[in-house]
Amino acid sequence: MAKTQDFTKVMQDMMQAFPFDASAAQGAFKTTAALGERLTKVALEAAEKSNEISSRWTKDTLARVGSLAKVKEEPSDYTKAFSDFASAAAEMAAENLAAYAEVAKKVQMDTVELMLAAGKTASEDAAAAVQKATAEVTNVAKKAAAAAK
Repeated sequence: MAKTQDFTKVMQDMMQAFPFDASAAQGAFKTTAALGERLTKVALEAAEKSNEISSRWTKDTLARVGSLAKVKEEPSDYTKAFSDFASAAAEMAAENLAAYAEVAKKVQMDTVELMLAAGKTASEDAAAAVQKATAEVTNVAKKAAAAAK
């Protein structure tokens, strides 16, 4: 009856021939964590600015509603007050939407800048890791060739 071959020793030898560099993995993790931190900072700044715009818009609208609700002498004054309120609301909407657009534009530019920088860093890290791995594999191959003679 045939016996199954134990590949444990073969796998151990193979893994030792191609050593894993844990420092490269740690470096990649730190780079990714730093990118995450920067992206989070961009998102939090945008959320803060958006909240400020919303708060200001709400306060301005409520102040105008208060003047709209005041008792008027003539019925036509109500029409004028409502017309003024609608005009002011449209103007505020345009201003605030433009402010939101500026926040979004800044987030987009900051994100693109961060991603380009991260891509450059990742390329440099990958090139260094490949060079190091190539050197190690070359050394292992030379040792194996020397041992085979």
